Amino acid sequence: MTDRPYQTAQIADIEGSEGWSPIRRRMGVGAFGINAWTAHQADDRLIPGHDEGPSGHEELYLVTSGRAAFTVAGDEVDAPAGTIIFVRDPAARREAWAREAGTTVVAVGGRPGSAYRPRAWESNREVLALFDAGEFAEARDVLTDALDRYEDRGTVLYNLACAEAQMGQTDSAVEHLLEAVREQPSLAEHAGEDSDLEPIRSDPRFAEAVGGRV
Repeated sequence: MTDRPYQTAQIADIEGSEGWSPIRRRMGVGAFGINAWTAHQADDRLIPGHDEGPSGHEELYLVTSGRAAFTVAGDEVDAPAGTIIFVRDPAARREAWAREAGTTVVAVGGRPGSAYRPRAWESNREVLALFDAGEFAEARDVLTDALDRYEDRGTVLYNLACAEAQMGQTDSAVEHLLEAVREQPSLAEHAGEDSDLEPIRSDPRFAEAVGGRV
């Protein structure tokens, strides 16, 4: 720990294996969301396609190196280093691809007029590598710790159910799946085809959770 009233860091030192630099989490930023995304090869995806309708966030993107190609609300935007793109409308869909190796985009977001609260995608993204590696107990621990951290808990509960299903913890998996669908009904459709939930698919409560989407 330090008594200094500031911190410094290099994006490259924060960056994970998939190019995501979780700046907000690593530096403990509480007032707004801020992350960086780096592509080390041309034509790699930088910003996954999404909108901010559920969060109500405005987002600002700053290309700090390289060159990116954004699509925002159907418009294509060429974005060399130094370009700022401010997406005012949360419902506007946006995504970005690298046009040069070593392209980095910093993203900053928050809801106007409201205190910032982090969103669950941070922890959900963190456990992707754990799922891919079959480290389901570790994924379960990360997700359990995240349950009370976010207001949008549906996807955290869903991924927790997936981890528990893979670990043979049927009762907990079904309980968390039911809770996830109650909080975010659209997850029921995805659950019907999700191989991570295969171990609990024959449980009668699974059909109840997904509303017959099996």
